[in-house]
Amino acid sequence: MDNIVINKSIKCRHVLNDTVDIETNPARYSLRADWAQLFLRMAGVITAILLLNGVTLAEPADVSQRYSNTCSVCHGDRGQGALHAQQGMIPAPKNFTDPVFIRTMTRERIIAAIHNGKPGTAMIAWQSVFSDDEIAELADYIIGNFMTPADAQMANEESVQDAHETITIYQESCSVCHGDDGTGAVWGQESLSAAPRDFTSDAARRELTRDRMIAAVTYGRPGSPMPGFGSQLNPAQIENVVDYIRDEFIAGRAGDVTGPGGDYHQQPYANSLTGHFERGRAFYMSNCVTCHGVAGDGDGPRAYFIFPPPRNFLDPATQQILNRPTLFRGIKDGVIGKEMPAWGKVMNDQDIADIAEYVYLEFIRNNQDND
Repeated sequence: MDNIVINKSIKCRHVLNDTVDIETNPARYSLRADWAQLFLRMAGVITAILLLNGVTLAEPADVSQRYSNTCSVCHGDRGQGALHAQQGMIPAPKNFTDPVFIRTMTRERIIAAIHNGKPGTAMIAWQSVFSDDEIAELADYIIGNFMTPADAQMANEESVQDAHETITIYQESCSVCHGDDGTGAVWGQESLSAAPRDFTSDAARRELTRDRMIAAVTYGRPGSPMPGFGSQLNPAQIENVVDYIRDEFIAGRAGDVTGPGGDYHQQPYANSLTGHFERGRAFYMSNCVTCHGVAGDGDGPRAYFIFPPPRNFLDPATQQILNRPTLFRGIKDGVIGKEMPAWGKVMNDQDIADIAEYVYLEFIRNNQDND
């Protein structure tokens, strides 16, 4: 509406019906005008956002243009993930050229992600913008241009077969405890002695490195309902199902940054702590042998009365999954569902690091790292 000041009155022209009112309260009109301007500015911003995302009156017929208008701002022109999006979004947009993504992704999963979005990420649902055919074209464009060599137009049959096999393995062997959505099946949470891991939790993202998960699937988790699948699945299948879990539920947010040499078993203690072997031995002999035994085999004097039994540090599965940080957390915080107490209530971090160092070098690594 147009404003004309006459003495202390304001004349307002209504655009829709072309009538003119005299507003004698300038403050009242000023508030009304401010809201009108705010509305117009918001409308302009919304329009700009829609245009930036390629939502126009006539959607481009060319699928490459559709990808450029709506997907490249996050996933990059070459499918590798736009740099600003990788730095500013948690989790970062998918890198379509990543071998893990290629190995674990199927055409159906890509279509579903575009159609429904991905909860917990910045990926929105496009079902209200694109038709089913347009979404399928986008999926095929991603597969043909980013997931395979330049001269290929579809993901090769072996990769598709591996992806389907991996999903089947998870559904038949893992979802019964961990749930179809990775949060943990209700019956498992209520009935098992230790609740299955919720892969979507902050703890999972913080604690579950890829190496640790591979070891857990291969050897199981001693003292928990988690069995080992090393006799049923080959190493490639285990790696694929771990990558599927990480991609689908953990979303690549676990702590994969390892210690020197990128070795899981060389990760250091937090806060620059250094464990002392001899001091740790004295603490262990005074406080831990009654349960874990002098030899670390879980056969101490009290072990017969404890269920589930104390950790056997000589078990190959245990030796695969316990490193310095994991031992430190277990000693400090205790283990829920077991008689392992939280020693952090009576010991400081240095004492705990010393005990962890002794257990790690003496039993987990069998002195091979102890000079």
